[in-house]
Amino acid sequence: MLRVHVVPDALRVRVAAPPVEGAANRELLRLLARLLGVRPGDLELEGGVHGREKRVRVRGLAAETVRERLGAVPSVDREKGRS
Repeated sequence: MLRVHVVPDALRVRVAAPPVEGAANRELLRLLARLLGVRPGDLELEGGVHGREKRVRVRGLAAETVRERLGAVPSVDREKGRS
């Protein structure tokens, strides 16, 4: 189980999709699937559908592998005026 906190803490993720009709959740799962090298169908949003605190189940990868793959991802979040 991968715990994702969409703003501060655990894993910080910003998505461009609005939180309307599940669009932001779908974009989050697509992004995580790409970063983890799995199919989007291997991820399941188990909690936090309507909030910022998410619980995502990752099928087919050990927790250590998930941590390694996400730990190798550089930050692409840039504030205005910073590079």
